Amino acid sequence: MLERVKEIIEEKLGLDGVEIKAETSFKDDLGVDSLDLFELVMALEDEFGTEIPSEDLEQLTTVGAVVEYIENKKN
Repeated sequence: MLERVKEIIEEKLGLDGVEIKAETSFKDDLGVDSLDLFELVMALEDEFGTEIPSEDLEQLTTVGAVVEYIENKKN
């Protein structure tokens, strides 16, 4: 799942050749703003068939946190 999430991040944010790891921070490492995050969340919701409420976005600060969140929603 991490690989697919990374692919979506690269695709939606136009990050070609940027190393993305589980501990990569959206804000600090990738410079993601609120609009980028919104678009990214919509793509992740579509891909994984899960809803990510806006009140949960604050806790999703790293790529790994997003993967963990989606995996927990699926179970």
